[in-house]
Amino acid sequence: MVRVAVLDEDRCKPKRCGRVCYRFCPPVRSRIEAIRFENDKPIVVESLCVGCGICIKKCPFNALSIVNLPDELEEECSHRFGPNTFKLFRLPIPSSGVVLGLLGQNGIGKTTVINILSGEIKLNLGNYKEPPDWSQIVHHFRGSTLQEYFQKLGDNKLKVIHKPQYVDKIPSVVSGKVGELLEKIDERDQLKLLSEELQLRTIWDRPINVLSGGELQRVAIAATICRDADVYLFDEPSSYLDVNQRLQAARAIRHLKEDEKTVIVAEHDLAILDYLSDQICIFYGMPGVYGIVSHVHGVRVGINIYLEGFLPDENVRFRKDPIIFHVKPPAAGWATGETLLKWGELEKSYEKFKLSVQPGEANRGEVIGILGPNGIGKTTFVKLLAGVEKPDKKDSSKHKLTISYKPQYISAEYEGTVEDLLKSIAKKDFESSWHRSEI
Repeated sequence: MVRVAVLDEDRCKPKRCGRVCYRFCPPVRSRIEAIRFENDKPIVVESLCVGCGICIKKCPFNALSIVNLPDELEEECSHRFGPNTFKLFRLPIPSSGVVLGLLGQNGIGKTTVINILSGEIKLNLGNYKEPPDWSQIVHHFRGSTLQEYFQKLGDNKLKVIHKPQYVDKIPSVVSGKVGELLEKIDERDQLKLLSEELQLRTIWDRPINVLSGGELQRVAIAATICRDADVYLFDEPSSYLDVNQRLQAARAIRHLKEDEKTVIVAEHDLAILDYLSDQICIFYGMPGVYGIVSHVHGVRVGINIYLEGFLPDENVRFRKDPIIFHVKPPAAGWATGETLLKWGELEKSYEKFKLSVQPGEANRGEVIGILGPNGIGKTTFVKLLAGVEKPDKKDSSKHKLTISYKPQYISAEYEGTVEDLLKSIAKKDFESSWHRSEI
């Protein structure tokens, strides 16, 4: 069995735990250096580890993870960042004229794969101490499509364009107006079509640094498609977009296959992935520990496999229970009849926008969804209910409720640990059993 040991260095606090992983390790007690400390952090020597799991159970901060994998997988290791870090097995196989979707949970290796295929990360085949050169990488993938891919990538004969995952960071590296920036990189003469398809004309003369998340996403997608390349990589192109904008973006991306381009998309939205992709690779494993790339499947078969949690061609169950969507008839009414929150007619005016809200109410235990396109006033409505924004006219309805509000855009302004932040908010409830199990 191949053992994969991963240490979460942010969680590991040797000075506060007394190095229990080291003291209780059976091989260490037998004078076998299965765990050693470097720079005050433990390093698990995977070849000497017996996989007993005692160190995992003893660690009070849940900083260690050790899993056993079949020996055959070790030969398919694609990349590892260092000792006791995330380990990636296999790679998806790109094909020209095909949109390949990457499906899997967060932390399982999708972004790492995209960075490898774009050349931003040079894969090391698991050998982080003595990384192979391009000739060794090409030899490793001999006989497969990846051999030619990495041969061209290593020789700088393959042009790859990558749309990053975090579009909110774009204003920190790019400045200027939307139209001027896109016109500079329009290498395929597609800008006029894209500006209509992605509805960019309304923001054409606006500076990049004032755009919202959805607007930045559409600009990033347009900028990627405008460039002339052999391979196009999109990392979560539907985030920040509403339903209609997601379909528009999917259509724009799919047009690339008509020119026999290689297109790879990492996405969580199953409906968009179904609409956009021709084939799918499923990523499974343990988030932050290891990720395995499945073989290629047809889009509908692949999505059904992901929902079922079982790969029949590899005889692997990667999820205990299948994901089942239950269809229920609409409720005739609210059973309790206890109204928790009421609001009257509300109005909120800005320079170029006005929101009008009709009276309504919310019952105890009820979950209400707010549906609508971006820029229509959903966030403004929620801010009015939470008291973050004040209406133009005072609301006649009064309540003494405490309302918790989760904003759309999150900025890490708090200086301290996650535990300190949650303690400062929850106070005495932090030690409650509900908080421990749910939060």
